[in-house]
Amino acid sequence: MQYREFGKTIKTSLLGFGAMRLPIINNDESQIDEEKAIEMIRYSVDHGVNYIDTAYPYHRGNSEKVVGKALKGGYREKVFLATKCPVWQVEKYEDFDRFLDEQLKKLQTDHIDMYLMHALNKERWQKIRDLRFFEFFEMAKKQGKIRFAGFSFHDKYSVFKEIVDNYNWDFCQIQLNYMDINYQAGLRGLMYASEKMPVVIMEPLKGGKLARLPDRAMNILKRNGKNWSAVEWSLRWLGNFPQVSVILSGMSTLDQVKENIDIAGRVTVNNLTEDDLKLIEETRKALESFAVINCTECNYCMPCPNGVNIPGNFRLYNETIMFEDIEGGKGTYRWFESQKMSASFCIECGECLSKCPQKLEIPSLLKRVHSEFVKR
Repeated sequence: MQYREFGKTIKTSLLGFGAMRLPIINNDESQIDEEKAIEMIRYSVDHGVNYIDTAYPYHRGNSEKVVGKALKGGYREKVFLATKCPVWQVEKYEDFDRFLDEQLKKLQTDHIDMYLMHALNKERWQKIRDLRFFEFFEMAKKQGKIRFAGFSFHDKYSVFKEIVDNYNWDFCQIQLNYMDINYQAGLRGLMYASEKMPVVIMEPLKGGKLARLPDRAMNILKRNGKNWSAVEWSLRWLGNFPQVSVILSGMSTLDQVKENIDIAGRVTVNNLTEDDLKLIEETRKALESFAVINCTECNYCMPCPNGVNIPGNFRLYNETIMFEDIEGGKGTYRWFESQKMSASFCIECGECLSKCPQKLEIPSLLKRVHSEFVKR
């Protein structure tokens, strides 16, 4: 296993275990197969992984419980444990302490090494500032309940930069992979934040999509003659950056754990050649060329008066076609519907039409998106 500096005092394994996609029973996210999950977590620790990441809502609240069980018997002392505060459920200052104490109990530990404000965006950032999150962090550190204070992020780069600049964070966590270099914090965010703090990467395989590349994309990468798997290409691309401290992988099987540990043991800074990087760039452009809706995600059409996440629906549809991942796309679309932001909620008011610089016929395209996901 390769290890990297995490700030000035500790070293973390390049590969981190993300406990949000643990094996489940009866296709029910809340029913974790505890025996398999514990075996996976302990195997990873036994083979050098020392960063375990979970969160309050993962597996409908049960991930932290299983992680706590897995880390009994001496495993807790071998790892840096990360979990996250569900800021969308925090309504008053006292809730910060209430959730942290609940999480300590579920994880069966007296402290959490890396504690994050979960999934910050513009609105949640303003909310936790108003609720004085900084006072909570300082008190929790003094009490020994947490060691490092961080945040995970899902919004635009401008919001990310504001959050980075307005608190003395110990670390942050962003989504990044070779397809998402300009999405959310993106590559700019990695470079900017890494000048001030360690950066942890989530979604290195883009929810598994980059582990299952269509042949037309994989054939490009195969031209380097090294016979790397799609997973290895993704992990090598991220590990190539010295600014990356940890790469989190949400693993669902022991075989995935073994594969990722094997790959992570070979990934070093600057492990890719110029030709390798050119092949990745070519692959990204090829996949992007498969997109069928020319949305640039400028967000000028937002907010939709009826709650539709217009760019999100177009992005989901494009990626479903791009990665030939119909079942995954349908699953995410059902979640969009549950959140009342899917294309089906478009009432064709036309307010978005004059705002789109690409002159897209947005209502018609949203109808197409909905029809395709329902039909498929």
